[in-house]
Order: sequence, then C-alpha cells, then structure tokens
Amino acid sequence: SISAEDMDIEVDHYAVLGLPSGEERYKLSEKEISKAYKLKALELHPDKRPDDPNAHANFQKLKTSYEILKDEKARKLFDDLLRVKREKVQRESQHDSKRRKMMSDLEERERAAFASDPTVKVRDEEERIARKLKEEIARIRAMHANKAASTKSTLKKETPLGGKESMDSGGSVLDKEKVLKVSWENVGGDYTSQRLRDLFEKFGVVEDVLIRSSKKKGSALIVMASKDAAVSL
Repeated sequence: SISAEDMDIEVDHYAVLGLPSGEERYKLSEKEISKAYKLKALELHPDKRPDDPNAHANFQKLKTSYEILKDEKARKLFDDLLRVKREKVQRESQHDSKRRKMMSDLEERERAAFASDPTVKVRDEEERIARKLKEEIARIRAMHANKAASTKSTLKKETPLGGKESMDSGGSVLDKEKVLKVSWENVGGDYTSQRLRDLFEKFGVVEDVLIRSSKKKGSALIVMASKDAAVSL
C-alpha cells in the first residue's frame, strides 16, 4: 500500500499552491508562498465547496504542500527531488527506444557492473532524496502533533478563565469553550499575534488573538470561531 509520505513526494507542491515549479521556484520568497497559500485556502476551503466530496481531502493536500514549502529543509529536499526527476526525464529523452531497452536488460542482469552509469546514479540519487524528503514530512507532522499535545497540556495547567463566559479587552463577551489560553517563556524571541494566528489556524478559524506579555513570560488568549475547533486541540 502507498503511505501518506509516498503520496506526498509524488505531488508537485508548488503547483498545488498555484506557483511555478520551474527554475523560477528558487526565487520564491516565504512571503510569496504564504500569500499563495492563503489565496488557495480561501478558494478550496470546504465551507465554500459543500457539494464537493473531495473538498476536505483537497484542502488537506493544500495544507500539506504549504507545510513542506515553508519548512526550509523540506523545501530544499523537494527542490532537489524535482531537479533529479527532471534531469532523469531529460536524460532518458536523449536515448532512443533500443538504447533504453538495452540499458534496462543490462541493469536487471548486472546492476553492480553499471554502478558508474549516469542513468543509475540519477536513479539512486532520486531514491536517496525521496527517502530524506519522506523523513522530513514525517518530522513536520510529528512536530505539529507534539505542539498540539503541548498546547493541551498547557491549557490543563492554566488557571480557568472563570465561568461560562469572559470578557475580552474590547468588552465583548467571549464563550469560554471557544477560548484557548497559552503561555510561553520569553527566551530567544516572542510570539506575535500574527504568528499565533498562523499556528492555530491549522486547527480552525481564529477570530481573535489577545496578547498579554511580561519580560519573562508571555501569554495569549486564542479565540476560535467554533467550540469544535477549540476542542480539537
């Protein structure tokens, strides 16, 4: 059976976000990638496609491609994989059908004897990069799973907001079940409102982020659009 990681490495993640995957891809900034993701997210969000049975799967595919391209190490590996795949296609196109058949027969009988052949080297490099990319995809997924678990643990330890509802800084009534309280140590940088919003929007729509920071410790209230989104964390 095909694993999720195997499926991911066969996807053109730039194309999923509507971005060019040719040589122009090397010039794309993280900001341009994020902008493309947000535009596609608005277009493919399941709420806007109630009659599409593949809406949720396509939206998850979009999120996965974005996670890979915004992670520096994973993006580098994916760029290398694209390069190797295209070099292989270009190399194979230079051989006629008789040459390709001969190479295939020889590789099956005496693969070791052709270890120095460029075609074999390209294939081996593709397999090596593909393995590394699958490892990076697994790492990204594990990282987000750990963050979600850490967020749950932090919320359990925090002092309850008190009562069914609470007031935000603007005087509006907040439904306690939609509010998440998170905290962090101010070591090596602080969390901005936008950074927290981007992090928690992976789990659902974020209505508001209220920052409350001190010199040593930062905290924030994350107001989710629905109780289900808050509970899923």
